[in-house]
Amino acid sequence: MARGRFITLEGGEGAGKSTQVKRLAAKLEAKGYRVVVTREPGGAPGAEAIRELLVKGDTGRWAPRTEALLHFAAREEHLARTIRPALDRGDWVISDRFVDSTMAYQGVAQGLGAEFITRLRDLVVRDDMPALTLILDLPPELGLARAAGRTNDGEDRYERMKLEFHQILRQAFLDIAKSEPGRCAVIDAAQDEDRVAEAIWTETKTRLTA
Repeated sequence: MARGRFITLEGGEGAGKSTQVKRLAAKLEAKGYRVVVTREPGGAPGAEAIRELLVKGDTGRWAPRTEALLHFAAREEHLARTIRPALDRGDWVISDRFVDSTMAYQGVAQGLGAEFITRLRDLVVRDDMPALTLILDLPPELGLARAAGRTNDGEDRYERMKLEFHQILRQAFLDIAKSEPGRCAVIDAAQDEDRVAEAIWTETKTRLTA
């Protein structure tokens, strides 16, 4: 079941999610809505502590199942401390990544399979799936080049994984979008920032009502 007013942005490294989350929030705020901007892994104090374990360090520091469990531990905190309270008081929530990233990164690209991730999703997320997921799509070579040019404070563990990993990741996100067209919209993130923002706003206006 989807929660109204809950939007997530997904995609590979360097797709511009963080920038577009802020731009979409500004659009909604200009319309008079209260908006909570958040991210995964993270979005709550305990979840931010877990984030440090996931986005820094050696690329092989975790077994895939351990890594998925860490993501869901962070997500439990995120939902309990940030997302559910915001939605319950009538705010909009826009998250830079959510459960689709775990399906794509750990379920597909790291080979855990959909069943394991789905069981964890059902246990942790339950009825709090986003009403709209915007998947920012671009060739991984372009995304990684963009990511290499930004300041990341050492949060580059996933970016340092092999190109093949990122190619599989891109297809995983596209497959998620294809399997859930009612929730997901694919946005061409290879365009310039303004065009991406325009496409996102069009999808948001078309698919969601307050």
